[in-house]
Amino acid sequence: MKYAVIIPVRNGGKIWMECVDSILKQKNITPFIYVIDSNSSDKSINAALHLTNKIISIPESDFNHGGTRNLGVTLVENTVEIIIFLTQDVILCSDTTFEDIISPFSDPHVFAAYGRQLPHKDANPIATHARYFSYGKNSFIGSLDSKKKLGIKTVFLSNSFAAYRVSEFNKLSGFPENTILCEDMFLAAKGILAGYKVAYVANATVFHSHNYSPMEELRRYFDIGVFHHDQKWIRQSFGETSGEGKKYIVSEFKYLLEHSPRWIPRAIVSNLFKIIGYKLGCNYGLLPVSFRKKLSMHKAYWNKLKN
Repeated sequence: MKYAVIIPVRNGGKIWMECVDSILKQKNITPFIYVIDSNSSDKSINAALHLTNKIISIPESDFNHGGTRNLGVTLVENTVEIIIFLTQDVILCSDTTFEDIISPFSDPHVFAAYGRQLPHKDANPIATHARYFSYGKNSFIGSLDSKKKLGIKTVFLSNSFAAYRVSEFNKLSGFPENTILCEDMFLAAKGILAGYKVAYVANATVFHSHNYSPMEELRRYFDIGVFHHDQKWIRQSFGETSGEGKKYIVSEFKYLLEHSPRWIPRAIVSNLFKIIGYKLGCNYGLLPVSFRKKLSMHKAYWNKLKN
């Protein structure tokens, strides 16, 4: 299958160079690699030129999680069957990672797939557990048939490393262009309700993680709460997130108790901040816009709203 790679970039720094190097090592690499740069002020474009001459520049203010990726699809939709999305801080683990992520599309009912994310070498114990919890060793298929078993996990998907069948992507009208984040979950839910499948491909591996501070966790979960408030139909269709949240906290405690007990107090604080952030996000309508911006990780989103 012909595939293209779309990578949004802004001030990618050293890790972007490592991402580029890992892409260049891929077997049978596609000629269709596009970098969408949001007005980087570092050497990100120079790094991108090692990879491709297909570089599209957009103003920073125009970046949108869904809209920018939709732009990428329009650039290649008539020349390839599959689109692979990466973020600038992902490092591919092997020279067959791209081949591995597109392998599930031999099933015509699969419209999207995502790979396994492993922690970066500098990941702290909390970030390490987060990746092991969310990205297991076993592949599976999410569909309407698995909704009862998987719950909200049915529509989990990460555009940090994911692939989509172009024809179905367009039939489903692509990503929403007015969501604060989670455009990937939005489209996964829409696709599964339309009868398609989402594949988790455990052998398609990348390094990707974040050492968030408790305050960064609060901001991130505030934005997730905003998304879940605005897209209530997803929870109504696939179940609440509270069950997964409880499993996560128990799993994290056991992991840290065994591997790094001194991180348990930090984890308690981080989880408390996550809960506070999420609850505030779910009730963001009660907050003035100025306060929403202070709480949000994606502040530019609020600049585009009138109220």
